[in-house]
Amino acid sequence: MARAQSIVLVNTGHGKGKSSAAFGVMGRGWARGWKVAVIQFIKSEGWNTGEHKLAQHLGIEWHTLGDGFTWESTDLDETAAKGRHAWAVASTKLASGDYDLLIFDELTYAVSYGWVPVEEVVGAIEGRSARTNVVVTGRDAPPELIELADTVTEMRNVKHAYDRGIRAKKGIEY
Repeated sequence: MARAQSIVLVNTGHGKGKSSAAFGVMGRGWARGWKVAVIQFIKSEGWNTGEHKLAQHLGIEWHTLGDGFTWESTDLDETAAKGRHAWAVASTKLASGDYDLLIFDELTYAVSYGWVPVEEVVGAIEGRSARTNVVVTGRDAPPELIELADTVTEMRNVKHAYDRGIRAKKGIEY
């Protein structure tokens, strides 16, 4: 078996756990002494998440650059602009060569909503520093991103507490 200098992982699908799995990789990378950064494309600064608290505690660079769920947006142009800005931050980090691991949480939405062209995302990930591993999360990963990835996991919802009227729980969902 060959050892790659870096790999690309995509966590997609309509089930729970895409971001949680990525943050598990974040913890393992940090434990190996890697320089890690997280860029969140949809979540906003107002969210008080456990993973962000953990990253702060560990000294992991974290950028929450969205403004929340699109269906809650009061200005979709501003929401799209924030998504494009998040991609500008992400692509700069990809090109820098400064990171061992970059996590692009919910990047697939920026592509599927048309904020960022898929060709631009694929080109930037392909052109990344040889040592930079990348994890991309979000539903409906485009075929081009799936083709590029070394590992793709599709999360499938079998059963979810929310379907029974149980709200998201601190420590479990966020």
